[in-house]
Amino acid sequence: MPTLTNPVIRGFAPDPSIVRVGEDYYIATSTFEYHPAVRIHHSRDLVSWRIVGHALDEGFDLRGVPDSGGVWAPSLSYADGVFWLAYSIVRTMDGDDKDIDNYLVTAPEITGPWSEPVHLGSRGFDFSFFHDDDGTHWIVGVQWDQRPEHPSFSGLVLEQYLPEERRVAGEAVTLYREDGLVEGPNLYRVDGWYYLLIAAGGTGWNHGITMARSRHRTGPYERDPRPAVLTSRDDPGTPLQKAGHGELVQRPDGEWMLAHLATRPVLHLGERYGTLGRETCLQHVRFDDDGWLRLAGGGHHGAVDVVVPGETPGESPPRERRRDDDFDRPVLDSARWATLRAPLPPCVADLRSRPGWLRLRGGHSPASVFDQSMVLARVEEHRCRIEAVVDAEPRTPREMAGVIAWYDRRGWIWLQIGHDAENGRHLRVVVREGSRTTRSVPFAVGAGPLELALDIDGTVLRAAVRERDAAWRELPGAYPAWQLSDDHGDRLRFTGMFVGVRADDLDGRGWSVDVDRVSISESSPVS
Repeated sequence: MPTLTNPVIRGFAPDPSIVRVGEDYYIATSTFEYHPAVRIHHSRDLVSWRIVGHALDEGFDLRGVPDSGGVWAPSLSYADGVFWLAYSIVRTMDGDDKDIDNYLVTAPEITGPWSEPVHLGSRGFDFSFFHDDDGTHWIVGVQWDQRPEHPSFSGLVLEQYLPEERRVAGEAVTLYREDGLVEGPNLYRVDGWYYLLIAAGGTGWNHGITMARSRHRTGPYERDPRPAVLTSRDDPGTPLQKAGHGELVQRPDGEWMLAHLATRPVLHLGERYGTLGRETCLQHVRFDDDGWLRLAGGGHHGAVDVVVPGETPGESPPRERRRDDDFDRPVLDSARWATLRAPLPPCVADLRSRPGWLRLRGGHSPASVFDQSMVLARVEEHRCRIEAVVDAEPRTPREMAGVIAWYDRRGWIWLQIGHDAENGRHLRVVVREGSRTTRSVPFAVGAGPLELALDIDGTVLRAAVRERDAAWRELPGAYPAWQLSDDHGDRLRFTGMFVGVRADDLDGRGWSVDVDRVSISESSPVS
C-alpha cells in the first residue's frame, strides 16, 4: 500500500480545505497578503499534489492590507454541480478591532471561471459551507466580539445561505462556545450525527483539533470526551508541530482522511521557530465504536508517514529538488512566483523588452503596503539556496536591487546591489528586524551582471556573489534566518519564508533591473 509523506504540500500552505469530486481531490490553502490568492492543489492518490491554479487572480487587489492580513482560511466545497469557495479578507488588525469581509465565489470547474463574489457579511472569519442532505446550505464560522471586556472569539455560529437570492438569511444561531479559543469550524453529517470539527487553542504551539456532535443541526452540541483528536501541544519533540485547523474528506471506499496544518520548526538556542510557515498534512482517521473521530494509527500526534490503503502508489516529493526559471515565458509562472498584495503589471514585470530576462521596474520600499516590485517563491525546506543573475546599475542610494529572503515588511534579509558616492556600485547585506534596519560593510564588485546567492541552512543564512567567469565568493557574516518566522517577536504572524528578487526606485524615476536564471535548490532531511 502507498505511503504519503507529510507535509504533502510543503512550505507556506496553511488552513487546508479539502474536497473530493469523483476520483479527484482538491485542496485550497490560505495566501494572506500574497497574490494570486487561494492556491488550489490537485491529486488523484493523496500522495502527490500539484498546483492547478488560484481562485482569486486577475483583478484581485489587496493593496493596503496589513502583514498577515488579506485572505484567510478559504473553504472549498462542491454542491449542486459547482465548486463553492468561501473566504475572508482581513483588512485591519488592531488590538481587539478587526475589519473583515467574507465572500463566496462559485465555478463550474476547479480552474474557473469563478463568479463575481457574493458578500456574506462581516460577522467574523473562518466561514465554511455545509450543504445538508435536505438541499439547504449553511455557513458556520467564528463570531468576533471587539469589546475588550469580552472574549474576542465569542462562539461558533450557524447561518443559512439562500443561493437563489445570493444572500445570507441574516440571523445566526450560536452552535458552540467554550472557555478556550475555538475557530476554524466545519460541519458534517455522518450516520445521523451532525459533527462540528473545531480548531482549538490558537494557531500556535497550543493548536489542536477537537470535535462536538449533535443529533440536530442547531444543537445542543456535546464535546468529545477526549481533549483532542489531533494535537502536538503536549510533545515539543514530535516532528509536526502546531497541528490543527483540519477538514475531513471521505474516500470512495468509505475511509476518511483529515487534512490539517502543521509546521516543522528549527531550533535556535532551544526555542522553536517555524520558518517554513504552516504546511498542509494528511492523516488517516476513523470513527470509533462510540462515534468519535480518531487517528487510525492511534494516539493524537500527527504522523509523518501515513499509509493510504487501497490507493494506487503515487510519488512523494524527492529529497532534493530544484526549481529554475529562465523567464522565457510571456508571463510570470503563477504556480512558482507570488507578489505582494496585487499583480505586477507588464510595465513593472516586463518579460518582452529583453527576451529571456525579467526586467523589473523599481518600486516602493520594503515598508510599503502598496507597490513593491518583488517576485517571491515559497521556501519548502530548511536547506534552501537561491541563485540569480542580476544586471543592475544603480545611480543613487535610492536605487537598489538584489536577492532577498522575505517574511514580511518587518522581517527580511536582502543581498543588495546599491550605490553611493563613497563606494560606487557595491554589495551589502541588509537586515530588517522589527523596526530596526542594519547594513553590513560594503563589498566591492566589478562592472557587469552579478550572480547573487543566498544560502539558508536551518537557522542561518549566508550570502555569496560570483562575477563573470569567476568562482563563487562567500561574503563574511552569518545572518539570522530563524527570525523570518511566525514565532519571532511579539506580533501575530501567520505566513512563512519566501525567497526572490526585488528592485527599489525610491525616487520614482523609472529605474529598472534585469534578472535572469533564477534557481532555487532545496533538500529535505533523510527520514
